[in-house]
Amino acid sequence: MPVTLLSPLSFKIKFNPQATALKKPQFNTLNKDKVIIIGAGLAGLAAATKLHSQNIPFLLLEASDAVGGRVRTDTLNGFLLDRGFQIFITAYPEAQKLLDYNALNLQKFYSGAKIFHNGRFHTVADPLRHFGDSLNSLANPIGSALDKLLIGLTRIRVLSKSDEEIFSAGEVSVLDLLKSIGFSDSIIERFFKPFFGGIFFDKELETSSRLFDFIFKCLALGDNTIPAKGIGEIPNQLAAKLPSDSILLNTKVVSVDLNSRNSANVRLQNGEVLNTELGIILAVEEPEVDKLLPGKELNPQRKKYRSTVCLYFSANRDKIPAQDPVLFLNGSGKGIVNNMFFATNVAPSYGPSDKALVSVSLIGLFEDVSDDNLRDEVIREISGWFGSEMVGSWEHLRTYRIRFAQPNQSPPTNLMKNPKRESGLYLCGDYMTSATFDGALVSGRRAAEALIRERALLSV
Repeated sequence: MPVTLLSPLSFKIKFNPQATALKKPQFNTLNKDKVIIIGAGLAGLAAATKLHSQNIPFLLLEASDAVGGRVRTDTLNGFLLDRGFQIFITAYPEAQKLLDYNALNLQKFYSGAKIFHNGRFHTVADPLRHFGDSLNSLANPIGSALDKLLIGLTRIRVLSKSDEEIFSAGEVSVLDLLKSIGFSDSIIERFFKPFFGGIFFDKELETSSRLFDFIFKCLALGDNTIPAKGIGEIPNQLAAKLPSDSILLNTKVVSVDLNSRNSANVRLQNGEVLNTELGIILAVEEPEVDKLLPGKELNPQRKKYRSTVCLYFSANRDKIPAQDPVLFLNGSGKGIVNNMFFATNVAPSYGPSDKALVSVSLIGLFEDVSDDNLRDEVIREISGWFGSEMVGSWEHLRTYRIRFAQPNQSPPTNLMKNPKRESGLYLCGDYMTSATFDGALVSGRRAAEALIRERALLSV
């Protein structure tokens, strides 16, 4: 089937990620020889990037006012507020291929954490990066000397495996894996549950051991970071490399209809219909796929997705208890706070020069608790960590309730799903691979590659 390719000159227009809407072409002039991508999160952007690299024309439709999906950053009173606690690990292999790390100006966390237990904080540090701190932590109550040795052996084990081996290996829950390795209950409860529970939004560590091994490997090879201008700079950078007229914001899709092998319709909320003969890539969250494909539910036995709440506070710079870029974990086994950090300690650009930005994360949605009551409970709990005089002066900025923070990837899992749903329809998103930034990017590329193979589209 012939394909009309866009001229390279059309790709020189720069995308403005700050724009709330882009000029829409007249739909009746749209050709049928464009791939339609639905959803401009990381997966959709990665799919678009792959198609663009092959000079295959596409149209990327996004329901909201900006790209990024769950990876967004808002501005408020001079502060940068990421939509939920999100850390970018520099060792993500797919991200290394797609992103310009220098341009992102990544700001590093301390390689370790401070853990609140028995009324005080104890440091856990990466011995390869903070040897002195690691030695000083040998006698702390977070774990035994054997636990520290087992962490080193686990590092060696995961580094000896390829990502493909990790994702196809036998699996158990993270909790069962840790117990089988021989970790003590104390380090599981005081370190692993709050640390990896915060990564997977899974306090009970029911997530697949495959995800644990992949993240542990990435942590061993790279740094925990956030971009200086917010986590939303990651999708913004991807979008900026695409032709601006290929991205339509504020364009909500309500249904997808596959007419035949060579044709499909996409119906928009405003009633207009787009037609494509090249195929559709669905790059939306898993629950949204069912809505767009009525009667074709992906997984009737789907496990309940992971949720989180993130609260932000502002404080005077002299009214915070630390100046180092460290993550604080709740290892007490009590309360609702899982982890917190002072974002401006990691990236000063996250707030005004005289203010500190405090980020506090909870696991779960707490639907039966009002925002005001949740804020008050968090303040009471954190006051027990740092003192009520200090915490009482903090000003609440915003509360984010993220209902679909991650897919539930407890065993059994398939982290290498076939992106082809049926002829002309391809799926991508972190539910198709690993529930990580990298997994979303990989899934987008794979969906585009599957479409290219089936349609026999060739670059020019």
